[in-house]
Amino acid sequence: MSGKYAVKNRAPAPIQITAEQLLREAHDRGGGSSHGQKQRSQITDPEELREYRMNKRKEFEDAIRMNRVHLGNYVKYAKWEEAQEEFERSRSVFERALDIDHRSQSLWLKYAEMEMRNKFVNHARNVWDRAVTLLPRVDQFWYKYTYMEEMVENYAVCRSLFERWMAWEPDDKAWHAYAAFEERRKDARRARDVLERFVACHPRLASYLKYARWEERQNQIPLARQVYERALGELGEWELEDGEEAKLYGAFARFEEQQREFARCRAIYAFAATKLDRADFPELHDAYLRFEKKHGAVDDVERHVAESRRRDYEARVSSQPRDYDAWFDLVRLEEGRAADLGFDESAVDAVRDAYERAVSHLPPPEKKYWRRYVYLWLNYACFEELEAGDLARARAVYRAALDVVPHDRFTFGKLWLGAAHLEVRAGDLAAARKVLGEALGRCRRLAKPKLYAGYAHLERQLGEVDRCRTIYGKWVEADPASSAAWAAFGDLEHAVGEQDRARAVYELALKQPELDKPEAVWKKYVDLEIFLENNPDEDDGDGAAGGPPRAATLYERLLERTGHVKVYLSYAAYEEAAPAGPGRGAADARTRARDVFGRGHAALKGGAAEDRVALLDAWAAFEQRHAAAEGPDKLAHARSLFPRKVKKRRPRDDDPEATEEYYDFIFPDDAKPNVNLKILEMAKKWKEATKKRPRDEEA
Repeated sequence: MSGKYAVKNRAPAPIQITAEQLLREAHDRGGGSSHGQKQRSQITDPEELREYRMNKRKEFEDAIRMNRVHLGNYVKYAKWEEAQEEFERSRSVFERALDIDHRSQSLWLKYAEMEMRNKFVNHARNVWDRAVTLLPRVDQFWYKYTYMEEMVENYAVCRSLFERWMAWEPDDKAWHAYAAFEERRKDARRARDVLERFVACHPRLASYLKYARWEERQNQIPLARQVYERALGELGEWELEDGEEAKLYGAFARFEEQQREFARCRAIYAFAATKLDRADFPELHDAYLRFEKKHGAVDDVERHVAESRRRDYEARVSSQPRDYDAWFDLVRLEEGRAADLGFDESAVDAVRDAYERAVSHLPPPEKKYWRRYVYLWLNYACFEELEAGDLARARAVYRAALDVVPHDRFTFGKLWLGAAHLEVRAGDLAAARKVLGEALGRCRRLAKPKLYAGYAHLERQLGEVDRCRTIYGKWVEADPASSAAWAAFGDLEHAVGEQDRARAVYELALKQPELDKPEAVWKKYVDLEIFLENNPDEDDGDGAAGGPPRAATLYERLLERTGHVKVYLSYAAYEEAAPAGPGRGAADARTRARDVFGRGHAALKGGAAEDRVALLDAWAAFEQRHAAAEGPDKLAHARSLFPRKVKKRRPRDDDPEATEEYYDFIFPDDAKPNVNLKILEMAKKWKEATKKRPRDEEA
């Protein structure tokens, strides 16, 4: 080439760009805009309908012509014809598809389901018959074919279909379906014949067990026993897999046990135990022992098992004295033995000895090690109170437990509450209050919220509201940053009808310099005011006194402290539901809610994109609910504020040299000005200025 467009440097560029990179960059810069979406058209007369159908059929035929073996095009074509109620055409399309691939299972299913869906039973029968003839090993065809015939009450044909199916010797589920069909027809004789053929076709243990369970459900106990006996005789050891022989003996024994034939069950277990070694089949021997424990006398076998378990537990606690799980197992064993002996004195002493030995091993002085240990004391006290019936010993157990715990480091509220509830059950309320008062006095710095709440709940049940106030006062005094304490205090005042007191409690809570969960207190306060607005008879104060509602005022105060999106959403929901009241002007509830959404949208600008999207979603839903009354303009305005979701790339945190894709939101009001347009505007002004300058010089 020559001229000004001649290539001067024919060397390859140092950085090569592939076509894939160009396409990817073009797609990323495109911002995910959707092009080529078809516009929905509305058909108004038969001529347009015929033209639409002709064009649509041409599209389908062109697609089939381009890829003749792709069955998805045929299925879409046929479904479209079905939607147009052109059933003959739909059948024709399915038949053309079957000419391509008559072994496609899904194609046969869709063809037959189309006929069944439109109630063409004979056509569906024809399709199913062809399907099971060509593909007899596909069980789904048989299931649906027989189900259809049964639904149309064509029982003779359904039975003949099952017979055709069984000739192919299918799996277990097919035989069970045949037997279930006969059972639904209340023909037990035919169902039994089917199961006989089933065990002859599949001589396996599972077949005999299912047959026996079926006879048991029919309440044919002798026949079920015969099936088990046949299984023992007809299934030789060479036909049973590993473990199946023990499974057969166990099932037979459980059957006899359910029929309360304990002598037969014992004989089966004894025969199996002599034939099968315990090392290889421990489950069977354990079942034998459980049976003897349930239905036999307390004999040597049971005592041997109990002693064996006791020796095992003793060995564990001897090697690891602080293994409290092993101590629990040991004391449960002793408690079970005491229950069997009717809690006589010697058995109760054995249980007490086990508990005393267990609690004598103190854990290290860290609370995480004491959590399991404390339950030993609690179980010990419950045993003394409930099983031994000795309240004095139970009280002594609680006192010993409280003396053992180092309350200067940590405490356990469940111990204090358990001791107090014991005194309540004993009828000594003064002692219960003394225990809980001691707890609050000794553990003022370490007392848990559960302890204060439990004490207050006890007094509330007794109707002592002033005592409850005192307890809550001590709670908030000991832990002024606890939102749970202030919320519980306010709930108490609200529950007893002292609404002004509840407000004062919440106001005092909000004045605290630090709260662990201030949102919980704000929510309780707002919920209280909303409740009183909806139930003005419950309010013992003067209400809003002609001003804005208290709840709205609270929301405004909360927005001065935080601009969280949840506050705006809750405020808007309140304004939407609240009726117009005095001091709120002529604007209605929808206008006030819309104003809250607008303020939130402006306040959240520049914040987290997820919060802004959540607010806009709620705004759009609000406008959608009121579109009938307000018109579509406000809904369109809300939707116009929605962001675009674009895909971007950024360096990875674990590997800065690599990049990863992520999605970002671009809001319309955050769009940056186009720098190129600004440069063009400045160039245009400069050009006008240069044209004007020569004229001034000539003048």
